[in-house]
Amino acid sequence: MLKITLPDGAIISFDEDEITPLAIAKKISNGLSKKAVAASINGQKSSLSQPIRQDCTVNIYTFDDQEGRDVFRHSSSHILAQAVKRLFPDTKLGIGPAIKDGFYYDFDSEHKFTPDDLEKIEAEMQKIIKEDIPYVRQELSRAEAIAFFKERQEPYKVELIEDLPSDAIISIYEQGDFVDLCAGPHLISTGSVKAPKLLSLAGAYWRGSEKNKMLQRIYGTSFPKKADLDDYLYKMEEAKRRDHRKLGNELQLYTFVDEAPGFPLFYPKGMVLRNELENFWREVHRNAGYEEIRTPMIMNRSLWERSGHWEHYQENMYFTEIDEQPYAIKPMNCPGSILLYNSQRHSYRELPLRWGEMGLVHRHELSGVLHGLMRVRAFTQDDAHIFMLPEQIDTEVKGVIKLIASIYEKFGFPYHVELSTRPENSMGSDELWEQATIALENALKEMNVDFIINEGDGAFYGPKIDFHLTDSLDRTWQCGTIQLDFQMPEKFDMTYIGEDGEKHRPVMLHRAALGSMERFIGILTEHYAGAFPTWLSPIQAEVIPVTSHFADYAHQVAQKLKAQGVRVEVDDRNEKVGYKIREAQLQKVPYMLIVGEREVENQTVGVRHRAKGDLGAVAIDEFIGDITKEIKERS
Repeated sequence: MLKITLPDGAIISFDEDEITPLAIAKKISNGLSKKAVAASINGQKSSLSQPIRQDCTVNIYTFDDQEGRDVFRHSSSHILAQAVKRLFPDTKLGIGPAIKDGFYYDFDSEHKFTPDDLEKIEAEMQKIIKEDIPYVRQELSRAEAIAFFKERQEPYKVELIEDLPSDAIISIYEQGDFVDLCAGPHLISTGSVKAPKLLSLAGAYWRGSEKNKMLQRIYGTSFPKKADLDDYLYKMEEAKRRDHRKLGNELQLYTFVDEAPGFPLFYPKGMVLRNELENFWREVHRNAGYEEIRTPMIMNRSLWERSGHWEHYQENMYFTEIDEQPYAIKPMNCPGSILLYNSQRHSYRELPLRWGEMGLVHRHELSGVLHGLMRVRAFTQDDAHIFMLPEQIDTEVKGVIKLIASIYEKFGFPYHVELSTRPENSMGSDELWEQATIALENALKEMNVDFIINEGDGAFYGPKIDFHLTDSLDRTWQCGTIQLDFQMPEKFDMTYIGEDGEKHRPVMLHRAALGSMERFIGILTEHYAGAFPTWLSPIQAEVIPVTSHFADYAHQVAQKLKAQGVRVEVDDRNEKVGYKIREAQLQKVPYMLIVGEREVENQTVGVRHRAKGDLGAVAIDEFIGDITKEIKERS
């Protein structure tokens, strides 16, 4: 009898001597067996057809799981490769991994692929899917594998095999007339891939080195249901329409110029948006007991050597020289905050100190990865550092979690949380790292916050909690972070005077809620498609006189709104009303106030909302009360 342990600890027994993960899924429920795409056996990913002959722990993956999506899409890349080989037999195979939201495959072909070819290849993929060909795994010795792929004239596969460790298990996967070198696992058969779509073409150097040959890369994606594919393709098109770089120019918020790559420029309207966001940030932090500080942008190299940045972060930094001394432009705000702390003596009675800083930092990014506001070389972090007693860690971490959650709720962002552990490039003892990691983990558990472990992705000085928000197009963005640090207080000999009159070491918490102001503005631009909530909109209302005869009244209305702090403009151009309304709509103005003879007589405004349309005539004072309430509540 086989005993199978499930992730929740439940045990299922089988009378058979041999079973498969698919049989386990069927025993759990028919629904799960229909959705299952892969499994893990004792932590090792496997296909649903993998034989199980002894007691073990099994996890069943569906497309909803990242592990399941990876198997699904890597299997799809094999279908792509098989289709290409059928249509262009002389093509040599590179690699075809699953990636975020899809897959790709690299090919070496005399034929230059075109968008028209993608349609033909996709049609061939559909034939392969309809044939429902099984994926069959076979293990080979190194010599057998090299001989096999040499015979098939696949030089890139031979190179990959030759570079594998001597003890590596080498496997191939067959699907009908197609064979590929692959560690797997895969779906049971090609018929499981119901909805593939090829998306684009690109060039890619073999193994990422410009010394190697340029191959042709075909990108694609795939889903178990056509409805899911259609939704994804719609959101891709919507993402293009919402591109913050395009909207930033159209709405005159910010722009980018060749003379300053990676350094965005903000128009006056963009500064209104930015300042409103900062005002909100400051209000939230004042209410949470933070005080604001400012630290220098340029500091001596010795500081960065002491902090560990010189050893662990140097390639991301910019440097300069002052009075023949080496200096660095800060890539992070923490060392400056520490200098400020060390400039005075502190008592245990003062702690925790919560210091917030809108700190401008500079980081060297390669030109190829720059992307509007999302990836820049200079950005403002909504940083804060908390200096606390060791016994205050739990309370302070929970306080930051609550604060970040409240900010995301204001913008309607759902989010998930990851706990990132010690990276290879790090400093400090194992004991301190373990202590810090356990402290963060306990705080999350005590608050009943669901989280996943992100192995090896912590900061070089400490583990961290990362917040990944989800926008209106279901894309995720890592923004908020909480980093627990025992290392910097040691390196900078930070102390406080305890109850016993002796010096003790404080603990440091680094944290940000929005992350980068620039990036967060880019995210908001795309999330709202430029139609920001009224409180954030650079222009909150536009008064539109029907003809020039009513321009004076329009300006009177505007003055009343301005007196109550509403950002308002008057469009008194000699244009038709419909044209001016369309212009205001394109500029994403929340409210358009149409005024003509009837409005003058009744001291009203004809209110039109950018999303809800015509709301009818409203008394001026009533409209002012409504819009100022909306702005004040940031609703």
